[in-house]
Amino acid sequence: MRLPLFILLCLTIVLSSCSEYQRVLRKDDMGKKFAMADSLYSKGKYRKSLKLMEQIVPSYRGKPQGEKLMFIYSNTYYKLEDYYLAGYQFERFTQAYPQSDSVEVASLKAAKSFYQLSPRYSLDQKDTYKALEKLQEFINRYPNSDKRTEANTLVAELREKLETKEYETAKQYLHVEDYKAAIGAFDNFITDNPGSHYRKDAFYGRFVAAYKLAINSIPRLVQERLVTAKGYYNNFMKYYKDTELAPDATAIYQDIESRTVTTEKEPTS
Repeated sequence: MRLPLFILLCLTIVLSSCSEYQRVLRKDDMGKKFAMADSLYSKGKYRKSLKLMEQIVPSYRGKPQGEKLMFIYSNTYYKLEDYYLAGYQFERFTQAYPQSDSVEVASLKAAKSFYQLSPRYSLDQKDTYKALEKLQEFINRYPNSDKRTEANTLVAELREKLETKEYETAKQYLHVEDYKAAIGAFDNFITDNPGSHYRKDAFYGRFVAAYKLAINSIPRLVQERLVTAKGYYNNFMKYYKDTELAPDATAIYQDIESRTVTTEKEPTS
């Protein structure tokens, strides 16, 4: 008998709680809505809390309780992984309450909302650039923040994603045999990303693209382009002669040399 009674008691409590929530949701008592929304938020019941907050946020703007309400309202969207609205609401909070003790946290969470929206590298990176902008704004605004390390870590991660996209784009040009575009893309990558861990591969990719452009050119352009490829080989070996790619690069260079010698020995007409 004890177990059924216990289950019945639990059901009674749950139903009572649900019915109280529905009553507060339907009534116009802003104070009760605020108190229940705050309580539900503290318990992690974000969806229920949000329904109440959506009803009362306009009424509390400019009031003393408005600061707390607007922060937990913004953070509720973040907790629910609705990052577009979270970023928007956190930015509104920082504008409405610039002197708040929570403004630093809100600024970082606004930036982190855009960070969460950043897609995988193969997709459009509009949100990634937005996240970088917001994270850099946070770093500049709070140079002594204990959250600066976290922000810098996120910045580094996003920049690496952009590097990956740029490098993979150059590789794709090489794959589809658009060698001129590949050389240009690798050139830009090397210039724009001096500290990238893809730098070695970009130097090698540029050399390979130049080599393939040369050997697939019309006869009158081959020699000139082989000379250009030699220059890219020298650039690669200047920095990466002791790497695992050096033997492959040297093998290609030897083929360039053989082609050059053969052509030079041909009689002129």
